[in-house]
Amino acid sequence: MHHDYDVLLLGGYFCDLIFTGLPEMPHLGAEVYGTGFDMVPGAAFTTAIACRRLGLRVGWSCDFGDDFFSRFVLDAAQREGLPADLFRLHPFPLRQVSVSMSFPHDRSFISFAEPFDRPSPVPLIERHRPRAVLLSSLSYGDRHAALVEAAHAAGGLVYMDCQCNPATLETPGVIEALRRVDIFAPNETEALRLTGTPTLDAALDRLAALTSLVIVKRGAAGALARSAGREVRAPALSVAAFDTTGAGDCFNAGFLYGYLAGRPLEICLRCGNICGGLSTTAHGGGGLPTAARVEEVLRDD
Repeated sequence: MHHDYDVLLLGGYFCDLIFTGLPEMPHLGAEVYGTGFDMVPGAAFTTAIACRRLGLRVGWSCDFGDDFFSRFVLDAAQREGLPADLFRLHPFPLRQVSVSMSFPHDRSFISFAEPFDRPSPVPLIERHRPRAVLLSSLSYGDRHAALVEAAHAAGGLVYMDCQCNPATLETPGVIEALRRVDIFAPNETEALRLTGTPTLDAALDRLAALTSLVIVKRGAAGALARSAGREVRAPALSVAAFDTTGAGDCFNAGFLYGYLAGRPLEICLRCGNICGGLSTTAHGGGGLPTAARVEEVLRDD
């Protein structure tokens, strides 16, 4: 079966305003100064670039407006040589902005996304038959069901991230969505919030009963996965973290780089950790590695 893409990425861009070197989290009535600032493209842009640098054929389905932030990300995509054939350009603002307060151990966001009804990705899946459809955030409902059905009919798998979503397992449609996807990859905070459980083990028990392969990203504590009753853990890459923004997005690309090559689950986790770890050495995932760099780290590990 022919596949036009290794990864069809479904997720919007964000323009990240990143503050680093903060002495503490800001609170009402006070002003906090950082020692570093940058503005970089983020969210699915980071995953798309990570996939491309790893040698994966990636198609990024994304909508852009005529506003400053859309143009900023489009210019960056062009400089990176990212294929624009799945971009949709609109003659109105489509601002998607995040302020990231980044610390070496974690980050916090304030975000704004212009309301917009994106078209169904099913025709793209049917036309391009990707090996993997990567959902950048938690998705559920009838539209999600149609998407997964189309991906499986095209011979592809569905990998779903979680992101900061207020939904829980009690939200109608969420459990059904987790049963449909092939891989679910929240971070630890998201897994606990989604399941409402007090411990990571309890959260894994709930999620592994729904999805055949569950990955939990734990930042400096590495990552773990559970599939068919088997649990695999992989340590984080030891790096001097500068900015953790986008590390989870880069992990997703690294994991799929290993997984689509048919490598063992532990190696897939290590590929994800290498990409996520190296991404933190520069602003907004700027430390993204190439495939050659990932293989070098694997050999030296």
